[in-house]
Amino acid sequence: MPQRDFGYDVPTMNRLPPVTRALLIANVAIFIVQQLTGNLLIGPFALWPFATPEFRGAPGFAIWQLLTYGFLHGSLTHLFFNMLALYMFGGEVERLLGTRHYLEYYLVCVVGAAVAQVVVMGNMNQPPLPTVGAYGGVFGLLLAFGMAYPPRRIMLLFPPIPMPAWLFVTLYGALELYLGVTGSGAGVAHFAHLGGMAAGYALLVYWRGRARR
Repeated sequence: MPQRDFGYDVPTMNRLPPVTRALLIANVAIFIVQQLTGNLLIGPFALWPFATPEFRGAPGFAIWQLLTYGFLHGSLTHLFFNMLALYMFGGEVERLLGTRHYLEYYLVCVVGAAVAQVVVMGNMNQPPLPTVGAYGGVFGLLLAFGMAYPPRRIMLLFPPIPMPAWLFVTLYGALELYLGVTGSGAGVAHFAHLGGMAAGYALLVYWRGRARR
């Protein structure tokens, strides 16, 4: 368990710590491979729903996809915004948690988001589509940042309005829930975003409880 508790204020990072830097490099490198190979990685490594009799032609779910989907992206814009968020929040969260716990936290959030998405896709009567993106880990980092530094002001790109981290996380989570329940924003894995947050919160609560024993 990390020794520093949430709420402890640390200076703004002046350079990227190792895991955050490695994640950025890995995601960009894999995206380049995707472009060079004509997206051949999507079939085996994107997250697919369980195969059903109506859609037996789809690749179908495989256990490793719970992790590998988080290193694939559908477009340059998709990659850019996920990596921007990783750059903005990952460094400070890594400094807070420490390298080993940060990596563990990030991967748990990625897997938690995947589980949420597989469950949701399994209850939708739609043609199977692949899910890709680092959003599970990114949303987990966003939650951890908001819990660690609630008064820290965040400036959004759209709209460019500064707001405290706790408010940003709360509003973003509420928006994702609304969009997921109403079915708005087709093509976006809203429940996977929430799954990343939920997995991150559960792990932080577990760590905190274990530290108090």
